[in-house]
Amino acid sequence: MSETSTKPYLLRALYEWCTDNSYTPYIVVVVDARTRVPAEFVKNGEIVLNVSFEATGNLKIDNDFIHFKARFGGVAREIEVPVSNVSAIYARENGQGMAFEVQRDDEGQRKKKSRSEPAKTPARKISPLLSSVPPVSADSGKTADDDKQPDPPGKGGRPRLTRIK
Repeated sequence: MSETSTKPYLLRALYEWCTDNSYTPYIVVVVDARTRVPAEFVKNGEIVLNVSFEATGNLKIDNDFIHFKARFGGVAREIEVPVSNVSAIYARENGQGMAFEVQRDDEGQRKKKSRSEPAKTPARKISPLLSSVPPVSADSGKTADDDKQPDPPGKGGRPRLTRIK
């Protein structure tokens, strides 16, 4: 019997840490054929997802998959992400979190290990595109690097959840 990976347990723990400290948890996902996300938001084979309670519905972090419902551009979508494809989880407010190694073959598909068939091409490691976030100054509310940072997806500012009664 194979040993269960620690990755889903670490993801759940960091998600809980973010929510306990009122931070917004984000995950970085390497997209492949098993990943169900809106293709129009995928950049360089990756997508960054807000998995906070306010942004998701029916969030479930299993040992193999992360499932939830979310709105993208006002359209409700079912999201399904293999835990093995998560390359990082972090708090948006301070950048603290954890990065994981994800291996893909040359065609961009996640590598499947088979004992009966050796790999034809060596896997290459994909490093997450994370950087440290500079602290926010108390007087201006902006960082010194704000002018250098590209606009976040959506370009409408901070995403908001609108509840319709």
